[in-house]
Parts: sequence; structure tokens; C-alpha cells
Amino acid sequence: MTTILLVDDETNILKALKRALKRENWNIITYDNPAQALEELALTPVDLVLTDYRMPQMTGVEFLTDFKAMQPDAIRLILSGQADLQGVLDAINAAQVYRFILKPWNDEELVYTLKNALEFQRLQRENRELAETVRNQSRAIKAQISELRRLENESPGITRVKFDENGIIDLSSEFED
Repeated sequence: MTTILLVDDETNILKALKRALKRENWNIITYDNPAQALEELALTPVDLVLTDYRMPQMTGVEFLTDFKAMQPDAIRLILSGQADLQGVLDAINAAQVYRFILKPWNDEELVYTLKNALEFQRLQRENRELAETVRNQSRAIKAQISELRRLENESPGITRVKFDENGIIDLSSEFED
């Protein structure tokens, strides 16, 4: 099940966000204290985190930067009623934020944005797994080529096999003078 973390110092905002997301089959975790969230969620896997930009304890960028260090694969979004350009740039550069969502939000657009973010995360994960598979296969091929070269050096011609039209190894040339 997908786990969504919502962090905002205003409990009414958290309740509204939770209502907006209730139709989705997501595990929703809410915190009104970012420091507490960081402390308690160190070992709880989170797929997506949406945090307020301005909170009294720490900014959303500071929270997401710290959260990214703990859970680098969690996709990060910021929610704010105030969008200053420097804040957006800091969020993108420091915390690698996927999206910056303005308050007040539209519930349907919010759900659509979160679904897109989760799909983006899934594709990133799949790409990493495919890249690892390619690296493993490349290592295996290099090892096989190395072994073929070793065998060819040890017994010249051993790696050159002839097959007949039925795919059977043809040894007839072995007996010719």
C-alpha cells in the first residue's frame, strides 16, 4: 500500500488534505510538527511526502532536505499559500522537490498531481532496476567472453563450433585430413 506523509503546522489543513485524499487507497500519515515527523518516521517507509512551506519549527525545504537524507526515494512536494521565487528555487535545488502546490488547492488537481508523482517515482524505480539488470548482464557477458578467450588460448579452435542445418554440432571436419 502506498504511504503518503502530510506535514503542516495547521491541523485544519491536514484534515482538509486527508478529506481530499480519502477516496484513494493510500495509507495517510499526518504530522503537525515536522521535527516529530523526522524523529518518528526514520524507519517507516514513505512513498510521497507533502509538506507546508512555512512552519514555525522549520521550513518545508529544511524538512524535506532532512527527510530526503533519511528516505531519498520518497517523492517530495511542497504546499504553500505564498510562492516566492527564491523559496521555489531553494526547494528545487536543496530538496529536489517534484512539485510546488499553491494554497488553496483544487482537490481533483491535488489527487491528479499526487498520482502523477507516484507514477514518476515508480518509473524512476523501474529505470534503476533495469539499469542494474543491464549492468549485471554486462558483467556476465564480459566474464563469458573472458572465459571463451581463455579456452581459445588454451585449445585453439575449441570455441569455433560448426552446426549443420538441423542445429546439430558438425564434427565431420575434425576427421578430414
